[in-house]
Amino acid sequence: MIRTENLTKVYRMGAVEVQALRDVNLEIKDGEFIAIIGPSGSGKSTLLNLIGCLDKPTSGAVFIDGINTGKLSENGLAEIRREKIGFIFQQFNLIHTLNALENVALPMFFAGVRHEIRMERAEELLAKVGLGDRIHHKPSEMSGGEQQRVAIARALSNDPEIIIGDEPTGNIDTEAGNAIMDILEGLNHEGRTIIVVTHDAEIAARARVTKRMRDGSVL
Repeated sequence: MIRTENLTKVYRMGAVEVQALRDVNLEIKDGEFIAIIGPSGSGKSTLLNLIGCLDKPTSGAVFIDGINTGKLSENGLAEIRREKIGFIFQQFNLIHTLNALENVALPMFFAGVRHEIRMERAEELLAKVGLGDRIHHKPSEMSGGEQQRVAIARALSNDPEIIIGDEPTGNIDTEAGNAIMDILEGLNHEGRTIIVVTHDAEIAARARVTKRMRDGSVL
């Protein structure tokens, strides 16, 4: 499903160059559950951003279902993000003025889904992650673990094939983190491809495949 080919990313800050990725070659099969583990600064999040079409490489390529994403227009990249990929972030990235139901329904609004359908699906997804009784609560009225479950429900809103988690357990306690991993394992059993970046070896051990990164390279 996903293949990177000699993937390189260089950030330029004035006269200084920082090489975040160095010729990364990686293949992720359809339905795989992969954890990418490494210390801070190893290039994990940069790799995830490129795979998720949130950024473009300096050189090399990312292929999703055989499509070279580097050759797509901004609209083409937005279409892949909207239709194929669901994102879960360490900071949750929920809109604090919206309740759980509205947060989950928001991506469907941008996809042009009718109001009745998106609200019904949002409620179903919140029940799926164990928050059926919290749909009208705002993020400030929820624990970190509950907010992350809302974020997972939001990631599922457009029924993506790929779920990408950037340190999805990084801002929650161990018990809540294990609950999040239980949900991700369940989604993987449904056939979704799961890619998680983490620095936590115990979290990485829950995945079927583990890749280690250091200094911008996959070891």
